[in-house]
Amino acid sequence: MSPDVDLTAPKTGAHTVLKGALALDSRLFEAAASWHWPGAEPVLPRLSRSANHGVLWFAVAAAMAASRTPRARRAAVRGLASLSLASLTINTLGKRSVRRPRPVLDPVPLVRRLNQQPITTSFPSGHSASAAAFAAGVALESPAWGAAVAPLALSVVASRVYTGVHFPSDVLAGAALGAGAAFAVRGLVPTRGQIVPPARPRAVLPALPGGQGLVVVANTASGTADRARALRDALPEAEVVECAPEDVRTELEKAAGRARVLGVCGGDGTVNAAAEAALRHGLPLAVLPGGTLNHFAYDLGVEDVRDLTRALERGEGMRTDVGRFSSGHKRGVFLNTFSLGVYPELVRERERWSQRIGGWPAGVLAALRVLRADRHPLEAEFDGRRRPLWLVFAGNGTYHRMGLAPGRRQDLADGVLDVRVVHGGRRPALRLLAAALAGPLSRSPAHAGVQVRRLHLTGVAPGTLLAYDGEVVEVEDEVWLEKLPGALPVYRPLP
Repeated sequence: MSPDVDLTAPKTGAHTVLKGALALDSRLFEAAASWHWPGAEPVLPRLSRSANHGVLWFAVAAAMAASRTPRARRAAVRGLASLSLASLTINTLGKRSVRRPRPVLDPVPLVRRLNQQPITTSFPSGHSASAAAFAAGVALESPAWGAAVAPLALSVVASRVYTGVHFPSDVLAGAALGAGAAFAVRGLVPTRGQIVPPARPRAVLPALPGGQGLVVVANTASGTADRARALRDALPEAEVVECAPEDVRTELEKAAGRARVLGVCGGDGTVNAAAEAALRHGLPLAVLPGGTLNHFAYDLGVEDVRDLTRALERGEGMRTDVGRFSSGHKRGVFLNTFSLGVYPELVRERERWSQRIGGWPAGVLAALRVLRADRHPLEAEFDGRRRPLWLVFAGNGTYHRMGLAPGRRQDLADGVLDVRVVHGGRRPALRLLAAALAGPLSRSPAHAGVQVRRLHLTGVAPGTLLAYDGEVVEVEDEVWLEKLPGALPVYRPLP
């Protein structure tokens, strides 16, 4: 019986129920202590210690992120966010609200006990809350990863009773709080499965059982070998052409001449080249992500071979908008973003370092180098006024995540260009940060955002860098941007 209950208090119905519940809890604890758990002695105490301060779950999250699949990375981040909320709740409210002493260790065999006993109150179990929060958070984003993590989380929960540091009710309450924290995080930040982009306008696309009529060009520099192999296994009748980056455009043009459906596997730059070829030849496009960022494929809802195979075999797809730009003799299209100013410089700097240190570290290094450099804003004229600008950004569709870098689009056929500008000033880093925190549609002395169908920029100095879908070229003359609504039929799994 727990000593925190005042048995001299007046006997009420609630008191009697509580007394009975605590007595049952104590009997269950003693039964667990006396029960032989086969194979648990060398495992559960170590597992319980490894979960101190969330170390075990940070290690699991790192291993998931190392798999380099977007679902795994999102699941790991959601799991850690859920764990953080659960830990904050337990330490600020839970432990201070119910000051229950730890169980007496007499019935627990010495071999099970932890070397260092916890000194906080017993109710609820923080370890159980963290384990349940992490596992539930992972499962809400990726059921497959959740199933893989669940046995580990259950073992940690069980270890807290096994080692004698918690009553059964402590771990049940902690697990319930942890699961609640995961659902609270989902309420604040919906999972990708909850936010299903509208598949409009839907396109009538040919169904390709086995991949018959599909020719896929895979950029080998993007590390696409595994995905190309998986695609051949899933669609044995498809033709997969692997080539070096310098041969991508040539192979795409050849493939478009004999394909019923043009496919591409690579990063956003490779997908951009495939979109140009598909538009020229009037072909639908099938996209398999294979680069570092893969914004277009992920916004389509295609994350792996399974997603693409399902769409191809069922003929599922939509007509997506395309952005088009021209400057002098240079013309091109963009599926994601177009930009002038510091961002093209960042892209060029990132490409210099990505082969040496990897994509994400190269992006961070490039941002630091570009923002610290001594530079002047570009000059451009639009709406009849000449303005100094640090950045001109145009997205093919509205980006809903805050920030200047490409984020998430819920609609790939909304008919607008998401235009954001950061006005010139003495401190570009502060202005860019302010614009990033303000979100996509805002107006201030430092930045502005608007949605339009066309944009005309004059007075841009020839040689100014221009970036589109990760590719960088130089401006020749005035810059024209326009939207091509529903121009490109693309395969994507429908809800």
